[in-house]
Amino acid sequence: MAPSLVLAGARVVLPTGVVDDGRVAVDGTKITAGAPGDADVIDVTGHWLVPGFVDIHNHGGGGASFSGSAEDVLRAVHTHRLHGTTTLVASTVTDEMDVLVRQAGLLSELAEQGDIAGIHFEGPFISPCRKGAHSEELLRDPDPAEVRKLLDAARGKARMVTLAAELPGGIDSVRLLAEHGVIAAIGHTDATYEQTAEAIGAGATVATHLFNAMPALNHRAPGPIAALLEDERVTVELINDGTHLHPAALELAFHHAGAHRVAFITDAMDAAGVGDGRYMLGPLEVEVSEGVARLVEGGSIAGSTLTLDRAFKRAVTVDRLSVEDAVQALSVNPARLLGLSDRVGSLEPGKDADLVLLDADFDVKGVMRQGEWVAVPPQLD
Repeated sequence: MAPSLVLAGARVVLPTGVVDDGRVAVDGTKITAGAPGDADVIDVTGHWLVPGFVDIHNHGGGGASFSGSAEDVLRAVHTHRLHGTTTLVASTVTDEMDVLVRQAGLLSELAEQGDIAGIHFEGPFISPCRKGAHSEELLRDPDPAEVRKLLDAARGKARMVTLAAELPGGIDSVRLLAEHGVIAAIGHTDATYEQTAEAIGAGATVATHLFNAMPALNHRAPGPIAALLEDERVTVELINDGTHLHPAALELAFHHAGAHRVAFITDAMDAAGVGDGRYMLGPLEVEVSEGVARLVEGGSIAGSTLTLDRAFKRAVTVDRLSVEDAVQALSVNPARLLGLSDRVGSLEPGKDADLVLLDADFDVKGVMRQGEWVAVPPQLD
């Protein structure tokens, strides 16, 4: 078991606000209200302490994919942990149904072991008009029986399914997901405003990477963006990498949805944490150049190379969000969405000791998960 310790002197982001010269006590795997007298005290003055990041939409990293082997999955998970993501949902990409069923079985075992927080199926139930980096010939309508097949294969570890609710079976599939406690996410969709509102009424609660892979906001045909932004029941995903969204679009989302309804995601693929080169995203080949991933054939943006520490830093230094709002979008909101707020998402006694140590420039200097250092702070080297 990890030793008891106290991290002292940092600016600590708590649910009640920022505490200067704060202290966080850790005993074993948990944050505690106090620490034993013999606890190690680590001086982290001049740093920030924030909750571990929670990523609900991530396809891989470290040169590995969540569509690969168990070793690949663990390598990708570790890559993102080094960048502060202590809770991660593994996302699949469109493939043959039997391939997805088989991968769901593998991922569910890793979820049972606690390596990932569950499974997100992005595709194959999406619109060919808004397919993005998904193989068109493998797309299919969201038949509830097919959706149920994936849920069964995931053995209770399915967290979210992205679908285009305007397709045949879409609304019934949204209802099915809601009945089973699985998040129905609207994305890769060509839906109208009215169709999106109907899906939300049926139980959809997430906008998959809002603005991306859906019709643009139009004054006569507001489409899904307006419906998703205006409804308090919906959490909107945003990819804050400077490529997927113009800063004004991000500001628009925060203004209309509010910080309590935004979840920053990576939508990362294999290249996250690695660099430029050729990679595979499902069955499709991707070229990463200057950190931007695009399909070799067609040039569509193909996920990202983002890690959540970079999304955090950009949020507070470029987008000028408050640190508290960034923590909402990176930790609090996604933890609540997953139903994990009793364990993760904030620095409170009784919760998992998942935390990120940032320097004054908001660069990661240490990452702790369940009381164990994943990335060791310089103070302990």
